[in-house]
Amino acid sequence: MSVKISKAGFHRDLQYRVQWSKTDHDVQVLLVQKLPSGVYMDEYQLETLRRDTGLEVLLDSKVDLEAPEYLSSGFTALVFLSGKHEAVVPVHGRYHRPSDSSKRVKVDIESPRLLLRSDQCTETLSPGLRRVVVDAPCTFSNHSICSWMEILDLEDNAGVSLEIPASPRTEQLLRGPLERVRLKFELRFTALTPPFLYLHLQTFSSTHSSFLSFLLVPDHV
Repeated sequence: MSVKISKAGFHRDLQYRVQWSKTDHDVQVLLVQKLPSGVYMDEYQLETLRRDTGLEVLLDSKVDLEAPEYLSSGFTALVFLSGKHEAVVPVHGRYHRPSDSSKRVKVDIESPRLLLRSDQCTETLSPGLRRVVVDAPCTFSNHSICSWMEILDLEDNAGVSLEIPASPRTEQLLRGPLERVRLKFELRFTALTPPFLYLHLQTFSSTHSSFLSFLLVPDHV
């Protein structure tokens, strides 16, 4: 089994490939992929890919597509290969907390668990290969629980990682090439003959100030 990650930036692809010896019976493959809070999968995109390409991915929980990394939780994706040897699954990076020291954030994704199911599964496996029986959904469309054989001895089991841009702090966005601009707002209300009211807004920076006034008139006047 091999796992690679492709593309750049916030939008990536996880590329899975599982190889096994030719057999005279079907072998079902299920990859159990745990994902950290730093990334997410879009269930609506996955549904479109299922209709267009046959990709079958189940998520174990509802995923908030808009939440930043520090307000999100990890989740698990079940990738059914359904007789195929490979799958490409899109994954997206979340926004992380603003950073002073780093322009990029590293997100580690561990290698998935490999589960096999077949009428002659024990005959397919090599002697001495460590495995254990576990329960998981039978297929993408049948959520009944079946027994699967999890393979414990896997080569290239190190997982993958990606780097995504880190958000700059707000004050860094205000820092110019010559000085850091400081903004202050002053609100003053001046009472006039009721029911009129002036709203004064004054802004200051290190080099200049501006002054705006607004006449507030109630709706009922």
